[in-house]
Amino acid sequence: MRRPVFHSCPWIYRMMPARFPDHSSLEPAPVWAHFATLCRIPRRSKEEGQLRDYLIRWARERGLDSSVDGAGNLLIRKPAGPGREQKPGVVLQSHLDMVCQKNSGSSHDFSRDPIRPVLRDGWLLAEETTLGADNGMGVALALAVLEDGGLTHGPIEALFTVDEEAGMGGARRLEAGWLQGRLMLNLDTEAWGELYLGCAGGMDVVASRPGTAEPVPEGFVVWRVALTGLRGGHSGVDIHEERGNAIKLLVRVLRDLESRHPLRLADLQGGTARNALPREAFATLALPAGCDPVPVLEAWQDRLRKELRGVDEGLTLAATPAEARRVLSASEQAVWLATLHAAPHGVKRRSLSVPGVVETSDNLGVVDLGPEGGAATFMVRSLLDDASDSLANEIVSLFALSGTRAEKLGPYPAWTPDPSSALLGLCQSVYRREFGGEARVMVIHAGLECGLIGAKYPGLDMVSLGPTIRSPHAPGEAVEVASVGRTWHLLKAVLEEVSS
Repeated sequence: MRRPVFHSCPWIYRMMPARFPDHSSLEPAPVWAHFATLCRIPRRSKEEGQLRDYLIRWARERGLDSSVDGAGNLLIRKPAGPGREQKPGVVLQSHLDMVCQKNSGSSHDFSRDPIRPVLRDGWLLAEETTLGADNGMGVALALAVLEDGGLTHGPIEALFTVDEEAGMGGARRLEAGWLQGRLMLNLDTEAWGELYLGCAGGMDVVASRPGTAEPVPEGFVVWRVALTGLRGGHSGVDIHEERGNAIKLLVRVLRDLESRHPLRLADLQGGTARNALPREAFATLALPAGCDPVPVLEAWQDRLRKELRGVDEGLTLAATPAEARRVLSASEQAVWLATLHAAPHGVKRRSLSVPGVVETSDNLGVVDLGPEGGAATFMVRSLLDDASDSLANEIVSLFALSGTRAEKLGPYPAWTPDPSSALLGLCQSVYRREFGGEARVMVIHAGLECGLIGAKYPGLDMVSLGPTIRSPHAPGEAVEVASVGRTWHLLKAVLEEVSS
């Protein structure tokens, strides 16, 4: 295979020492070589420019046409093989950005540092950060298809969207009339052996209010309370597992401390992404001298570990001396702690029409409060657009009781399943032939870009597939190596079948 060329991209030289398992030992080698490159190039949401520029040069060096739309999405076209020009065109779709999560003790800088994966027991994983297999594996698979000179295929378009993880901005502003293909394979699902035919839609709810700071009361001692050790995860894929939400749990602890002592809150931070289950939360608080929070925290740690046994029993609560000069006013503290305590989080309703699938949920993903006010961000998902709007309205109404401003932002539609999809039938037939069994046809509670893309391109026949990814959106994210090989085999077989 022809290896990626780096000479025209000088900043990559600084990243080349990044530790990556010898991809020559992993199969399929072309896919892993591309993923190794992706690990070296920073690609936070809204900062995909370096990767996009690299891919434009990469396409040019291989004689492939590329173009960029007004949203920053990249389209690379590969002409059909000889005699296949009139066959249906296939769009391979994935997103360039990744969720950037790290453990609190990590010094990793997602704006410049490469991801450093390790190979362990058949899984490639990042120990202290997210890996970016979501959706880097989809990008790598599409690049390998574009590069494969031995593949029999019709017209292929590789659509690489931007800003998926921070609001689906790329798909939302995708240029109409740009795509020529009639079939689309979305490569952004995370369970090998499953073919996805629908997904949840949703929106964000952001609540914010200003406050007036007060000085720390005379004779009070300041503490920093940390709730850490939760697994976190994808707010759509993992929401049904009842993993702990660090924000909700710490608010419970603070409410209890508040009932025992005249607690004053200086700040509260938790979570770093609206679409990731919060793994950690921190509060700076002041208590009267002589009030030791440690015994209460130890009791809560034991209580919560029992409550989360088998799911999130690695939870840790700790308090250390800290410094602060100002706190929230007593009235603002009361509003925030009471409202966050009452705010919904988790599964709202399970689907009655699709057994085993969550229909509606929300994730209290980020809180950032200080003495002068702050904000909380929720992500609402549902297979029914009316249901996501209804739950979002409940959250808005809850905050309205205290006069807190709450806005619904960035709604995106659900991808409605089409059981009669010809592409689904073809994928099922190929899977059965190549792997000797039946693929599971699924609807996913996570949000895919298919709903937005389908709204721009009515009639586009879409199916989503991908390798097995564990704990996307959380440090320790891992992809199963063997499932990547199987996905590559299926992808090639489907493209050849479409062109036959």
